Amino acid sequence: MSGEAAVLGDSVAAELRTSIVDQTDAPGSTITEAAVAVRFGVARPTARMAIDRLVAEGLLRREPHHAAKVPVLSREDITDLYDSRATVEGAAVGSLARSGTIPAEALAAHRAIQAMHAGDTFAHEDIAFHRALVNGQPSGRLARMHGLLMGEIELCIGQVQSYSLLDPQEIAAQHQAILTAVIAGDAAQSEQLTRAHISYSRDRLLAHYDSTHPSPR
Repeated sequence: MSGEAAVLGDSVAAELRTSIVDQTDAPGSTITEAAVAVRFGVARPTARMAIDRLVAEGLLRREPHHAAKVPVLSREDITDLYDSRATVEGAAVGSLARSGTIPAEALAAHRAIQAMHAGDTFAHEDIAFHRALVNGQPSGRLARMHGLLMGEIELCIGQVQSYSLLDPQEIAAQHQAILTAVIAGDAAQSEQLTRAHISYSRDRLLAHYDSTHPSPR
């Protein structure tokens, strides 16, 4: 595939990623090569490349000989993903605190969330904030581990916010506490606050899941 086609494939993947995080393509939606090709005005090989990228990232799942689908996450998926995320991000932010510096991208995302009001969606800013913190610390291995989780993390963040489970000002306050600990160089506090912040979102999503998936009596 030519460089131009690869760039186009990346662009389609980015737009499709946004529509999945925003729930335009809701959990359970089927994403076919033909539909993506028509939707974005690209050739089938380019559509296939974009879908393959999102399958690799975890934003789509595909069984052999079947079209890709937006995952419907189970309670176990949510718990495992958030607990894994808390472990990796907690360690990463703790590592970042040893430098006492905040990546510019994280600060920009934080300020954008601070300017929002109840009811505003901030999934993309939230994702940018967390990704920037992890990528700003010195361990390439931690960043790669986080990258492996990032697709499903984006899926979860999109679901949490599509259900209006989080208030941007409340999340901004939690982010500010993390940033304050990082600037102070307090690695233990930075890690603890990051874990608590992620657990808070996990618990809100699980509570919503339980309310919409009642256990059989």
